[in-house]
Amino acid sequence: MEEADLEGRFLIAMPGIGDDRFHRSVILICAHSDQGAMGLVVNQPAESISFDELLEQLEIEPNEQTSATPIRIGGPVESGRGFVLHSSDYQGETALDIAGKFMLTGTVDILRDIAKGAGPSKRIIALGYTGWAPGQLEQEIQQNGWLSCESVPDIVFGESDDDKWVAALSEMGISPELLSAEGGTA
Repeated sequence: MEEADLEGRFLIAMPGIGDDRFHRSVILICAHSDQGAMGLVVNQPAESISFDELLEQLEIEPNEQTSATPIRIGGPVESGRGFVLHSSDYQGETALDIAGKFMLTGTVDILRDIAKGAGPSKRIIALGYTGWAPGQLEQEIQQNGWLSCESVPDIVFGESDDDKWVAALSEMGISPELLSAEGGTA
């Protein structure tokens, strides 16, 4: 069986995921290969720090536009590391294209550009990431831990984190009330 490339797709946590860190999570898969997978949770706010506070810690002067930049908990791996998931209108030298829909930058240069008003028009900051060893993600999907669907920039960059899980499910035509924590086999 050939494995599907999940890069640029959403993972939507099923009710029976069994890990409270991912309850009602929507993850954008940024990289997927036979070496494993890496993604960012796009709907869990980091309530302990604002973007302006992050800039101040990095000795970058915040401005009026920066305070609207949301910070998310991207996942439990390397939570001290930050990523900027953004629109393709900004393409720094180190930006990684994600399926032609998004860009991912992990250097401080983009934060300086955002503070100068020269950054991407749409963006979220993710602290940490979610990672899977080779074959692990495919196994979790097979065990009914995740659903996968096409990603939607309006959901990723939308303002209401509480609505992103339901919105991602609706992209698949699924109502949350119809989901079960139990998976079946044929």
